[in-house]
Amino acid sequence: MRAIYLDTEFTQLSLDRQLISLALVDAGGAEFYVELSDGWCADDCSEFVHEHVLPQLDLARHGLPSREARQALHAFLAGLGAVEVVGDALAWDWPLLLGLLEPLGLPANVRGCRQVDDPLGQLPSEDIPHHALLDARLLRDLCEGCGD
Repeated sequence: MRAIYLDTEFTQLSLDRQLISLALVDAGGAEFYVELSDGWCADDCSEFVHEHVLPQLDLARHGLPSREARQALHAFLAGLGAVEVVGDALAWDWPLLLGLLEPLGLPANVRGCRQVDDPLGQLPSEDIPHHALLDARLLRDLCEGCGD
């Protein structure tokens, strides 16, 4: 079973967070990235998100309404074969992935999720892009390189 690495960006570090962007990448080069054009508001974003996340968004290129993002994500995952979602912050990211997929739910080929120790946390903070796609790629590279 292959691993697919997950990262998200969201409005604030609280239980009331809303998904802004989501990325999944695997070692073979398969990638899914979306920025939600609805479901969140800049007024609800923390100062950190305003400073580091929002300036990197390109909604014209990557933005989709939640409904379309849900369908695209489900189709992407369903086309992968047996996969396990791997993340370094699953307590934050996994519920957002599941929430975006509602009411469709996870495709049957997604066999669950696995938390890895925080390899990004060992990097200098300036080396972490705080962009879901770039962070997911970095997580994949660090995990695949260390044999996890």
